[in-house]
Amino acid sequence: MENQVLVELEYKFTQPSALFLEDLAHIDGDFIFLGIGGKMGPSMAKLLLEGLRQVGVSRKVYGVSRFSDDSSRQYLENLGVETIVCDLLDDEALQSLPYAKNVIYLAGFKFGATGKEDFTWAMNTYLPGRIAEKYKNSRIVAFSSGNVLPFVDVRSGGVDESVLPEPIGEYAQSTLGRERIFTYFSKKNGTPILLYRLNYAVDFRYGVIREIAKQVYHQQPIDIRTNNVNVIWQSDANEIAIRSLLHVESPAKVLNVTGPEILSIKWVAEKLGELLGKEPLFVHEPEQTALLNNASECHRIFGYPQVGILDIITITAQWILQDGGEFGKDTHFQERGGKF
Repeated sequence: MENQVLVELEYKFTQPSALFLEDLAHIDGDFIFLGIGGKMGPSMAKLLLEGLRQVGVSRKVYGVSRFSDDSSRQYLENLGVETIVCDLLDDEALQSLPYAKNVIYLAGFKFGATGKEDFTWAMNTYLPGRIAEKYKNSRIVAFSSGNVLPFVDVRSGGVDESVLPEPIGEYAQSTLGRERIFTYFSKKNGTPILLYRLNYAVDFRYGVIREIAKQVYHQQPIDIRTNNVNVIWQSDANEIAIRSLLHVESPAKVLNVTGPEILSIKWVAEKLGELLGKEPLFVHEPEQTALLNNASECHRIFGYPQVGILDIITITAQWILQDGGEFGKDTHFQERGGKF
C-alpha cells in the first residue's frame, strides 16, 4: 500500500494551475510526445490529460518510445495515452507515426554519451532533422539543455538567450546541433518551433535537490567546486513546455527555462540539514564559474514558477524522510568537463 503522506504530497504539488488550464483551452489539435519514456514525459502526459479533463476538451494524446520497460507503457496507457512502440531512428517506423498538430520532442541521449559518440550525434543531431521533416506542418516544442551555454561568473546573473552558445564536450555539442537543425528546418519549411533550453528540472524522485538531500541524509561529503545552480520544479517545467505551444515561432524561438534564483549548493545543503536533522559535510572550495541560465524571458511570458525553492527543499526533505521512491538517474550537474 502506498504511503498516504507521499500520495498527498505528490497530488498537492502536481496539480494543473489556473494559468495552465487557461492556455490549454486555446491549444487546438492532438498531441504527440516523442521520447515519452524519460524522466519528464510520463508526468507531462499526466498533467496534460488532467488539464484536458478539467477544461472539458477531448484530444488524442500519443506517447512514442522504445518502451524497454513495459510497466512504463502500462502506466501511460492507464492514464489515457495511446502508446506507440517505435525506434525513432528507424525511418520506416518514424514515417508510420500518426500526425498531430502539437509535438513535444523529448528524445535525446546524454548519460553514457562518452564512448558512444556516434549514437549521441545520431540521436541529438541527425534525428531532429528527420522529425522536423516528418512534422513540418505541426507546432514543435523541442527540448534542449542549458549545457550548450558557456560557464559564466556566478555573480553575472546567468546567461540569457542573447549569449552565444559555447558547448563543452560531445553531448553539449550535439545538443547545440539539435538546436541548429531544428532552426534550419523551421526556416526552410516555415515550421513554428520553440527550443526549450532547460536546466535543471527537479522532482520528488530525481534532480539536483534530491541528490544533495541524499548526500546530507547519508552524511556523504558534498563537492562544492560547482557551488551554484538553477532549478525549477518539474510540474512548473511541464506546464511551461505545454504552454509553449502557444509561443512557437519561425524561425525557431529559443527560450531559457529554469527558476529565478542562482542557488548556492552549500546553502541548499544547510537548509536540508536543518530539516533532516543532519550536519552537511563539504569538500573542496567553490569555483567562480558555473552553468547558469537566466530565464527572465520565460518568467515574463509565463510568470514565476508556482513552487518556490523553499517549498522544493521542504517537500524533498519530507519525501526522503518518508522513504519515497527515486528514479536513480543523477543529473551530473557538477560535471565541468562535458563528459557524460
